[in-house]
Amino acid sequence: MMNVTAIVPAAGLGRRAGGDVPKQFLLLGGMPILTRTLLTLTTSDLVDALILVVPPGAEDWCQREVLAPYPLPPFIEVVPGGAERQESVFRGLERVPAETRLVVIHDAVRPFLSPDLLRRTLEAAQNFRAAVAAVPAVETIKVVEGEFIRETPSRDRLWIAQTPQAFHRELIQEAYRRAAADGFRATDDAMLVERLGSQVRVVLSYPENVKITTAEDLEQAEQILSRWQDVGCGSASATTSIPWSPDAH
Repeated sequence: MMNVTAIVPAAGLGRRAGGDVPKQFLLLGGMPILTRTLLTLTTSDLVDALILVVPPGAEDWCQREVLAPYPLPPFIEVVPGGAERQESVFRGLERVPAETRLVVIHDAVRPFLSPDLLRRTLEAAQNFRAAVAAVPAVETIKVVEGEFIRETPSRDRLWIAQTPQAFHRELIQEAYRRAAADGFRATDDAMLVERLGSQVRVVLSYPENVKITTAEDLEQAEQILSRWQDVGCGSASATTSIPWSPDAH
């Protein structure tokens, strides 16, 4: 049996999706995006513990506004994050229980994770030590240096990485420790594991597993939510108070 701890890095202050509110606290169908993401992870019965990494100083606010009003389990631990995502995940990894077999890391603003994708990613990580949800590239990708194309890789070999990304606990902790010691920065968790020479299994995802970054992404997410609720896949909608901003605490 897999013992799984999830880490959700939600300490960023990105506001490209709208106004002065960090994107993870914006409302999607009347509920904070972050809450919807947490519900998708915790209602799957695949996660035994969850570490939520939030902006420093927002711990109590998140407990009160993001967690308490909704049917979330009591095993969510809220910890303060760092200045960058990598530092926040590292802080989460430091809190992972020793009995954890697998660690799954999932973006705070990817609320359309299906239980099936989570299960398949965890099973791949259990068998291969590391696994990443991804979709094949559907457009031609150019490698550019300066203002000129240097290379056009074959699209057949290109995949777009998403989350969840899952790993054996010891492997991802070592990858993060090594990166911290070397001052190395990566754009996703798998890149740090690849750097150790470990292979990472790709798990086929789906386009609706979107990451909400801009206002346009939020509009798309509202449409996806409407479709999912029409077929009974969406979480129940609810209301909350004014979303958190850096001055709210």
